[in-house]
Formats: sequence, structure tokens, C-alpha cells
Amino acid sequence: MVLHFTFSNTILYFSPDMKTSSNQFDETRSLIIRDFGLDIPGEGMDEAGLFQILADAVAYMIEHKIDFLMSLMYRLDVLEPDINHALSPFCIDPANIALAKLIMARQKQRVQTKLEYKAANKDQQDMGDLAF
Repeated sequence: MVLHFTFSNTILYFSPDMKTSSNQFDETRSLIIRDFGLDIPGEGMDEAGLFQILADAVAYMIEHKIDFLMSLMYRLDVLEPDINHALSPFCIDPANIALAKLIMARQKQRVQTKLEYKAANKDQQDMGDLAF
């Protein structure tokens, strides 16, 4: 199952079936657990399971802690037009699913950027005195 959606001229893809490296998934899971204060087991969980737990947590927050959820979305640097679309009646997914997709995509993007930055930084360090 590949979920494809467009927000604010950005195409995001999230698929629980997509293969991500174990390290990337572990980092993404850690970020989500930390940011949402989830108490979930680390062992034996796949991406689809994490997504479902996140979607349930978002649904609870929509009902009981909407201000906290919006603050968290801001801190996670999820774009406001994307959030507005996810919460609008024009979105084909329920709000909790659409927001969970945005969160997963953003957290995966953060992990990927971090890994790319580490690799680029390591390459510069390997150059020694020739690094800029």
C-alpha cells in the first residue's frame, strides 16, 4: 500500500510497505516516541504498526489536546498549509490519518537529512587541510 498525497505543492510519499534501513526506521521511531511521549515497545514493531499507534495518538490529541498537537506540529516544522489541508473537509483521509502521514514523512525527512549531513561532514573531515 503506497499512500500518495500532495500538500502545498510538495508531493509526499508514505508507505508502510516501503523498505527503509533498520537504522533509519529506528531513528524515526525514536523521534516519534520522544516527541509524542509514547510508551511503545521497540522490538518487533514495523513501520505500519508505528503508523497506526501514531494515528491513534493523533486522534486522541485532536479530541482532547488540540492546542498541544498544533504546537507540536509547529515544533516538528510541519508546514501550516499542509496541516490546514489535512484538517479541511477537502482532504480525502480522516484528519488523524492525514496528520500522521505528515508527521511520519517529516520525521523520515529529518532522519534522512541528518544522515546526509553526517556523510558530507565526514567527507570534509577526510580531506584534512584541503577542506573548506
